[in-house]
Amino acid sequence: MGQVLAHRGPNGCHLWHEGSVGLGHRMLWTTPESLGEQLPIRDTHTGNVITADVRLDNRDELINRLRVQKQISDAELILAAYNTFGAGCPTHFLGDFVFVIWDARKQILFGARDQLGVKHFYYYHDSARSFVFASEPKGIFCHRGAPRRTNELAIADHLLPFYEDRINTPFQSVLRLPAAHSFIVDQNGLRLTQYYQPDLNRELRLRSDREYEDGFRAVFTDAVRCRLRSAFPVGTMLSGGLDSSSIACVASTELAKAGRGPLQTFSGIFPSVSAISPKIDERSFAEAVVAKGGIQPHYVRVDAFSPLTEVDQIHWHLDNSLPATNMYLDWAIFKRAKQQGVRVLFSGNDGDSVVSFGIEDFKEYARRGRWVSLIREAAYLSRWSKKPYSAFKNFAWNYGIKTLVPDSAKYYWHRLRRRPVMRRDVPVMPGYCSSSLINPQFARRISLTERVWQLQNDSYPPDRSTRQHHWNCIASGMDHFLLESFEKAGGAHSLELRYPFFDRRVVEFCLSLPPGQRLQSGWPRSILRRSMEGILPPVVQWRVGKADMSANFKLKLLEYERETLDHIVYKSDALLAEYIDLPTVQRSYEKYLADPMLAQSESFHIALITNLALWLKNVESELISNPVISEGTLNTLRPREMGSTVAVPVPELVTASD
Repeated sequence: MGQVLAHRGPNGCHLWHEGSVGLGHRMLWTTPESLGEQLPIRDTHTGNVITADVRLDNRDELINRLRVQKQISDAELILAAYNTFGAGCPTHFLGDFVFVIWDARKQILFGARDQLGVKHFYYYHDSARSFVFASEPKGIFCHRGAPRRTNELAIADHLLPFYEDRINTPFQSVLRLPAAHSFIVDQNGLRLTQYYQPDLNRELRLRSDREYEDGFRAVFTDAVRCRLRSAFPVGTMLSGGLDSSSIACVASTELAKAGRGPLQTFSGIFPSVSAISPKIDERSFAEAVVAKGGIQPHYVRVDAFSPLTEVDQIHWHLDNSLPATNMYLDWAIFKRAKQQGVRVLFSGNDGDSVVSFGIEDFKEYARRGRWVSLIREAAYLSRWSKKPYSAFKNFAWNYGIKTLVPDSAKYYWHRLRRRPVMRRDVPVMPGYCSSSLINPQFARRISLTERVWQLQNDSYPPDRSTRQHHWNCIASGMDHFLLESFEKAGGAHSLELRYPFFDRRVVEFCLSLPPGQRLQSGWPRSILRRSMEGILPPVVQWRVGKADMSANFKLKLLEYERETLDHIVYKSDALLAEYIDLPTVQRSYEKYLADPMLAQSESFHIALITNLALWLKNVESELISNPVISEGTLNTLRPREMGSTVAVPVPELVTASD
């Protein structure tokens, strides 16, 4: 198992086991406190043992409260907190973490995942005899008791695509620990507990816009600053958008204050495509950020190769069929970052959801009877539209007045009419279900319609508040799935990804904002724009719209992979045909061939099908293998059978990887 996960930790592999319990670790040194550290580590006083993938951002607070030495590592801090607070310790942590502790006195395993799901945790639980966990599913399959069978529910989720199942994975035997959950394994089995939920009743009331701006700038700057804690060069992905640019400007300033730097930035560029699709070209925005100083830029051409380049390696590392069409871009950037000696890489991933565009303000204005504010903001916002009158009606009516009709009434109306459509307020991937890709027989066999409705309404209950809606978007299953996928892609290059917008303090601040701070005078994400005054270049601070990188994918996929696409669409094997509606797929493909640039949803459909076909081929033929070691080597790594010497039903090897 340690060798299978070697890419995650080049700084050593260590194991601890006692009786039928074992913990392991692959070490990636990033923070100054981690240098020389080796996990698992045992507390000599209590006998408790910990393995962890962790970065704590409230170290000083914990050190003072627990009265421990300042040189203590983050994992040792968690162990000290567990010794003091017991199973309640995760509520005291700020940062990104997963950890597992063997409590020698109680004879239990205790572990937890961070509040926002930045770190991830996979496990296999055979209630009769074993509990196996790892940072990636492939590690679990080194245990011969965990069968490697594909999960048809996950295949359906991929094809929709709809990722609100926070527990299942593409493999039947492997499950995920949800974000903000802890667990205990003892003689009674496995128990999960949700330990965190933000206060959704809290509304921040300050005296002026200036105070809100100062407040956001303070928490955001601290979120960036604490993530700069690294003993190695720090980099950030820089697209030129509002989120990545805010991170780059604040990070470069903070590094300069600390006498460090420069900040390494990594930007994807598309010179051969930008003439065809100008919206893809953000280089001028990125260069405006670089011109602020304190930055060493790196530009990566991502238009010179196929979007399916190294797709088998990507599938192997992700242990899934690739949900994002732009993963090839991130993969290329991760490779360049590793070449530059970077170990910590920042990302502005989904700052959109955290800060919010503020569209939910219309519902809040209607609920509070603030009709003048509703009409004014709808008028301001509609000015950005090519059809301002239609946009005005949409904002004022659909997002405002119409929301006074209870969601539950709309839900049952759709059920009565037998129209199981997705609600507009549920986050989905672009191109969702404009036509069904799924074989109707397969959908009926797994009760897909009922499954989607159940997951949708469990995750996004009707009649929730605007603040609850905001939190649902931040903590969506889709976001968690993408975070896990990008983290594993970074781990493939021994990188630790850090997300300032997924700092708990930033999230809680944005959740507490009253209407009028996120959307103001027609400017979406206004609080971020205003707070970055004097920090962001104005051309970035007040830019309208976002880049559309789909053109590169559409054109280069066809340019480099026509033969592969033809084979998948027209010569699909029985396995793929069991899941997809071939006539629908073929029609989508023909529209894509006719005009790739106009085939928005069709190109996305073809990407889903292509990735699924290649992934299924690898899984079913057992071709997914570590690029470094062979399947024969994998066989030698499986742990030997051991009789239980304690009451906890776990096997010899229980492992986490950093």
